[in-house]
Amino acid sequence: MRVVGFRAAYHGALLNNFTIFAACVLIWGTTWLAITFQLGTVAPEVSVSHRFLLAALVIAAWCRLRGLSLRFSAPDHLALAFMGVAMYGISYVCVYHAELHVASGLVAIGYSASPLLSTLGMRLFFGTPITPRMALGSAFGILGISLVYFPEFKGMSASSDVLLGAMFTALAVLLSMTGGLMAHRNHARGLHGWPTMAWSMGYGALAALLVALALGRPYTIDLGAPYLLSLAYLAILGSVVTFAGWLTLVGRIGVARASYVGVMAPVVALFVSTAFEGFAWHWLTAAGVAVSIAGNVLVLGGRK
Repeated sequence: MRVVGFRAAYHGALLNNFTIFAACVLIWGTTWLAITFQLGTVAPEVSVSHRFLLAALVIAAWCRLRGLSLRFSAPDHLALAFMGVAMYGISYVCVYHAELHVASGLVAIGYSASPLLSTLGMRLFFGTPITPRMALGSAFGILGISLVYFPEFKGMSASSDVLLGAMFTALAVLLSMTGGLMAHRNHARGLHGWPTMAWSMGYGALAALLVALALGRPYTIDLGAPYLLSLAYLAILGSVVTFAGWLTLVGRIGVARASYVGVMAPVVALFVSTAFEGFAWHWLTAAGVAVSIAGNVLVLGGRK
């Protein structure tokens, strides 16, 4: 079957690669704060299920409105399920749990490793060459984010919370990278577009729900304004809009470069934390931001 891609949705001079990249960074950079409003009376697994179920339903409704078919073959459903479980479901369950145990800065540092891991994954599974410029840029990104959050690391004492948070972060990054590689494979097979997002996010929501049921979590929802508003923000902007943009970038510039959104988003999260949580800047903070931006220029500047 012919799958309609995101090109029409992102058509126009203003929606070039840089614009899509910047939008993903700005929105994802604020989702770290929004997630904190989801942590409370509702289990993390259930909140993740709510988020991606709502996102999937919105995209499905959009597909119906535009007359896009939501039918896929059984092998295609399997590929979309694999991608959805890894990218949207279990990885975000790990993210929510990580933020229960450690500061969001540690989670952000973990995600700054995504470009390097994606580059290695592309080399291992697809034979994509690793250029010195991309390797250096990825290293700069990791170094920069590490410098930004080094004062936070220095102030943390060794505890079971830190260990659990680090483990959940590592799992989230590995699963997200796996989902990104599967997205690259699906894109090469012609599986890209709004209908594929609807199904893959639906599978991610189902995976999170099954984890919740397996752990005996109550299926509840918080009807308070902070929870519902953050849920809407995370589902519509933080999931539908940004993942549509990110998957567009995967098709245009490759999963390794697209994953560099995960390096720059924590920088935005840092400014958001300064404005709303009173984050205190250190001289290493400014140095880390500068190094991260330099890495961003190195990785993305190599694309002709």
